[in-house]
Amino acid sequence: MGFCGDRLYYPYNVAAMHTEIQQDQAVVYVIDDDAGLRDGVSNLLRSVDIAVEQFGSTKEFLDRERSSVPGCLVLDVRLPGMSGLEFQAELGRLGIDIPIVFITGHADVPMGVKAMKAGAIEFLCKPFREQDLLDAVRKAINKDFERRTKQSSLAAIQQHYGTLTPREKEVMAMIVSGMMNKQIAAKLDIAEITVKVHRASLLRKMDVKSLELVRQADALSQTKR
Repeated sequence: MGFCGDRLYYPYNVAAMHTEIQQDQAVVYVIDDDAGLRDGVSNLLRSVDIAVEQFGSTKEFLDRERSSVPGCLVLDVRLPGMSGLEFQAELGRLGIDIPIVFITGHADVPMGVKAMKAGAIEFLCKPFREQDLLDAVRKAINKDFERRTKQSSLAAIQQHYGTLTPREKEVMAMIVSGMMNKQIAAKLDIAEITVKVHRASLLRKMDVKSLELVRQADALSQTKR
């Protein structure tokens, strides 16, 4: 983390980021009560083929149905009613996980630090450089894309795990703990060949090889914490 003038920023590898993002599958939601600024930001983003939806208030954003694609918010700090920082907290309470790029003409360092600690991608002071905004938006889209990919992968793991029998789940737990087939057989008081049958079946259902099973088991355990 660092400071550049009055702007708080986090350094990142822009070149690598550009190769990872699928901009044609993303939407940026611009929330600002200044129609001129909304149009300016929207036109800038559209000029690099990023889809945009505009909102004059946070209520408009919550009331409208949104696409289930990667995206981010470009959010003004000063808004009528609920401020941008308050809205950031409200999104957390509502369980809406979306990266935020803050823009403001009335910033100070404590305000920026608070926003960044709460998970904001960037905190830009008006007037900001167009490239700074584009870089921040691309970083935010990439982060949301990665989050969605991880969620999709976890959902598949959970679906596969749900097809296991109670005994197969027992055997899986012992496999990932490092136990050998002979040890599992002794622990469960069953034949070693039966363990091998359970092992083959659960690996097929989980659609993995033995080493990958440990990673999937770890991912499942994270959801239970």
